[in-house]
Amino acid sequence: MTDTVIRVLDTSDASLFDTLPDPLGARAAHARSTHRPEWKRVAVRDGDVVARGAWWGGPHDETPVNINWFDVAEGEEEAGAELLRSSPYRVELELNLPASWRDDPLTRAAGETRLRAARAAGYEVLVERFMYHWTPALGLPERPGRLRFAAEPDDAVFFDALRRIHTVTLDAHALRAIAEGGLDQAAREELDFFHWCPSPREWWQVAYAPDGALAGIHIPAHNQSGPCVGFIGVVPEQRGRGYAYDLLAECTHFLVERGADYIAAATDQGNAPMAAHFARAGYPVVRERINLVPDERA
Repeated sequence: MTDTVIRVLDTSDASLFDTLPDPLGARAAHARSTHRPEWKRVAVRDGDVVARGAWWGGPHDETPVNINWFDVAEGEEEAGAELLRSSPYRVELELNLPASWRDDPLTRAAGETRLRAARAAGYEVLVERFMYHWTPALGLPERPGRLRFAAEPDDAVFFDALRRIHTVTLDAHALRAIAEGGLDQAAREELDFFHWCPSPREWWQVAYAPDGALAGIHIPAHNQSGPCVGFIGVVPEQRGRGYAYDLLAECTHFLVERGADYIAAATDQGNAPMAAHFARAGYPVVRERINLVPDERA
């Protein structure tokens, strides 16, 4: 057996990436994603690809935002770990998995192989998420009609709302940002993401309760792959009234009225209230995702 060779691909050998089996259905999951050949890497031994990774970013990003495709052949955890360790980009890793992947022995084995490789490369699990895919055939969720929605051109209004929302957030990414730099960092990261999306800034909306007080915000968006629920958030003093469902229903209608024929969404598995709102609104779980971050202690 020869040593493992890590290869950075380009347009001339990009087809190597497709030679590894795909037991987790990553290819179908990334049908709407565009991966640059030069951000793809493979681990090769004896002429066979034994691990692969695709680093990803938007069309204007100079460096990758994350790794959103990572596969490792059975028994090749060290090759997968070396693929990650040897990259100059230490960015978040997304393991995209079938829904209920732990219930099937084959997908569970494949998922755990990838987790072991990532951990060996110095990554740690941040959160597990539900991934949703709504289509009009599922039926539009009913608008409760309790809130008044309006566009708001002032980013400062959203920044203030995000700071308030994140004082009681269950979102793991927001909690990590708060631990690193406080509420301002968490709010700024959200705003940066909204601006990064190619959808119009005019789509951002605030929502007011019947008494005129701010209830929350919702961000209908298009990310780099298509229409999505960008953000749903209720300010602390308005929680307990189910307003997150109202925001989600409005966000869905808003996108459909602007031509969306599907809508992607996600929430942390630990955020049981939001998961319940997605279920009520008719959003099915189509995949799961494990987000891992580089362990700076490694």
